[in-house]
Amino acid sequence: MNTILVTTSRGLDELLREEIISLCPDAEVKMSPGALSFEGSLEQAYTLCLWSRLANRVIWVLNSGKCDSAEDLYAIADGIDWPQHLRPTDSLSVQFSGTNRAINNTQFGAVKIKDAIVDQFMQEGTQRPSVERKQPDLPVYAKCQRDQVTVGIDLSGNSLHQRAYRQQTGDAPLKEHIACAMLMRSGWTNNTDKPLADMMCGSGTIAIEAAYIARNIAPSIKRSYWGFNGWLGHDATLWDKLLDNALASQQPVSSTIFASDVSKKLISIARKNADEAGVFHDIQFACQDATKAAPPEKEKGYLVANPPYGERLGELTDLLPLFSQWGKHLKTAWKGWHVTLLSSNRDLLRVLKLRAAKDYAMNNGKLECRLVNYRLDEQNCQQFSDDAENHEFANRLRKNLKKMKSWVKQQDTNCYRIYDADLPDYNVAIDRYDDWLVVQEYAPPKDIDENKARRRLQEVLLHLPAVTGVPSSNISLKVRTRQKGTAQYEKLDQKGVKKVIYENGARLLVNLTDYLDTGLFLDHRETRKLVRQLSQNKDVLNLFSYTGSVSVAAALGKARSVCTVDMSKTYLDWARENFRLNKLGGPYAFIQADCTQWLASHTGKYDLIFIDPPSFSNSKRMQATWDVQRDYLAMLQDAFKCLNDGGTIVFSNNKRGFKLDAQAIKEMGLSCEDITAQTIPGDFSRHPNIHKCWIMKKC
Repeated sequence: MNTILVTTSRGLDELLREEIISLCPDAEVKMSPGALSFEGSLEQAYTLCLWSRLANRVIWVLNSGKCDSAEDLYAIADGIDWPQHLRPTDSLSVQFSGTNRAINNTQFGAVKIKDAIVDQFMQEGTQRPSVERKQPDLPVYAKCQRDQVTVGIDLSGNSLHQRAYRQQTGDAPLKEHIACAMLMRSGWTNNTDKPLADMMCGSGTIAIEAAYIARNIAPSIKRSYWGFNGWLGHDATLWDKLLDNALASQQPVSSTIFASDVSKKLISIARKNADEAGVFHDIQFACQDATKAAPPEKEKGYLVANPPYGERLGELTDLLPLFSQWGKHLKTAWKGWHVTLLSSNRDLLRVLKLRAAKDYAMNNGKLECRLVNYRLDEQNCQQFSDDAENHEFANRLRKNLKKMKSWVKQQDTNCYRIYDADLPDYNVAIDRYDDWLVVQEYAPPKDIDENKARRRLQEVLLHLPAVTGVPSSNISLKVRTRQKGTAQYEKLDQKGVKKVIYENGARLLVNLTDYLDTGLFLDHRETRKLVRQLSQNKDVLNLFSYTGSVSVAAALGKARSVCTVDMSKTYLDWARENFRLNKLGGPYAFIQADCTQWLASHTGKYDLIFIDPPSFSNSKRMQATWDVQRDYLAMLQDAFKCLNDGGTIVFSNNKRGFKLDAQAIKEMGLSCEDITAQTIPGDFSRHPNIHKCWIMKKC
């Protein structure tokens, strides 16, 4: 008898214990998080390798002990007679799991054990075994837990969830042993004569594992590489006997196993995987939408699925209406069925409006998930109205749209704000860009429960399509937090949803998905109109130009020349594209530079200078930090030097609490008028402090 250590994923310990006892009836299993152990025979270890549907690894323990130092670890490994387990010409690998105060780096732990192994061979005067990370002759496994370290041979070689049938996967594959745990927790494994359906099957893992269970196929029957293949203690005769018995115990499927997905590509992958697994004819595959699909049989059975989680924030815009629709459909078409779903987003499952019978914690890879069981009985199939007429946020948004209707008709634009945190509980801003909506969630204060804020956001996304008529696929979601340095320039996504919108005769390019901002500040709509009116026959300078919308306004206002300056090459290229969209050609300069440094040494002269700097910046491209309250007077002084007699400066910023020193401006030789009120558009009237703006003229 020898100690056998069996590892698994978080949340599967109890299930694995039951499985070990069923496969090794006399085993007295000891449990610790993610690892179970018992005293067993080599045959039992082989049996677990071949038959366990839940284990990750099966370790044949060679030594263990207390480890308070690197020397202790070396001594534990050196206490094993390694020449009994591998030849000098063999290859080995060492996988080290866990850390403690003495061994706080897994790579260091692995190297220390490797040194102890090869030192034994060198002391005997033989060549040292080589290190091979991929399929070595002897994979060594070490687990550190608190002050104890266990060292042994990884008989499984690779993680047992790798069944050797999966040819391809989707974007977020479900591990095979997790699929088995889902089937066990659902109750189907105790009723395998009942129909089983997975309506979001992806690459087919749940259905294939179900077919393996129904046919009594050993889950690892197709694996060719094992950690004991090159082990000197391997009993090939015993292993072959177990393989023969496993093949002889297979049986035909007696129930319906059904797998479908809305993606033709994924169904094709699932079919290929099932064919490779040898269960293609045991599964009925179809390409269909889960929100519309009917049960495959009249007999009530089990629906087990791993729906999309929405790990990326923007995915919620599509998933929320999908889950809402799916929940309604399940209540009507799938009455009497058992439903089991795995998700890392419990709030997303709540959109189904189903009462859970039981839920379990388990990890799918590194994702912490909940496995939830539902029973679609009469009580659970009651439909709950989610009519936007009865919802607080939807009512407010509808009132906003009604109130804005006449105002919108008077505007020469197809992009404007329709909601701006009107209700404290729904802390978002919603902007319309033609047939798209951009939702910006303001990060909640620390005293607001994060889960509550997330649920409120999901309610917003759920009701928006119904109230506005904009489909969920055309809603872009962003979270706005305080930006520092170059964060405003960093990409959030790679979708590249770009549109050309119009505003007061200008055509402007916006990117609705990839950046925190779209490329157009809607609150400066009136400011751009003012610049256009002031620009005729003027030489115009636009500092901190962003994507050049103010420069376009000046050029369309028949400016004599326009100089556009920004530190970002990305935004300057964007500005050039905006000029091309408006077919503007002429004396237009685009300069990439730190505006503060460039202006300080610039000698050009202008009739109109527009300045809308950030509140703060510490970009690496700048020689010093920028703080608008601290540095604006120095910038205005430099701008004054570049201003022609009778020239005008339009100065704006969005720093809350900003105070302008009118006396210092006057002493500079500039008159100053606060025009903030007339530059706040009607759709931003709820928050008139979104920016401040002054017009200054050279006396």
